[in-house]
Amino acid sequence: MDSHRGSRGIHFSSATFRRKKLRPAKIYVLKSNQRTVLECGVLLLVIFAGWAFTAQSLYVALFGLQPETFTQIITNVFDTPQGWKLIAYGAAIGFVFAVVALSISVVSFPLLLDRDGGVPMAVQTSVRAVLANPFTMALWGLIVASILAIGFLLLFVGLAVAVPVLAHSSWHLYRKVVEPAAPLTRQAVE
Repeated sequence: MDSHRGSRGIHFSSATFRRKKLRPAKIYVLKSNQRTVLECGVLLLVIFAGWAFTAQSLYVALFGLQPETFTQIITNVFDTPQGWKLIAYGAAIGFVFAVVALSISVVSFPLLLDRDGGVPMAVQTSVRAVLANPFTMALWGLIVASILAIGFLLLFVGLAVAVPVLAHSSWHLYRKVVEPAAPLTRQAVE
């Protein structure tokens, strides 16, 4: 598998192996849906940029100017009352961004690889899946965050294992939560 294809290739290979149309030795990427997957990725990038801007704005609102050094940031955060406010408010705001990102993406990417449709349809389906299964999705979000945190703590080397495993697992979560597409019949085509 090409390294630049990442979890997208794993999602597609899971779907394909399930249908038994390809040999397991090769992983193919569905080219026709590249644009919609890219659009969904850009949406998540916008959410990330919003989170980063909000975090920076919160820091500036509590401390004034931008810190000059990393040591000054650590001192401000852990040795001042404003720092503890930053931790509390930052965690709450970060949680909101995380819930939004999880809600719009938990089944969007596998759905876009599995079916034809646009990003709005995939996001709507993902949000409906989260609303229908809040406990399961919250647990899944914690599992993903924990596994990614462990991958980061292992100097990013752990991500080489974590990301493909999470992608494959996400595919199976998608298959359990979202109804399979109805097969195309001759009458539907005519």
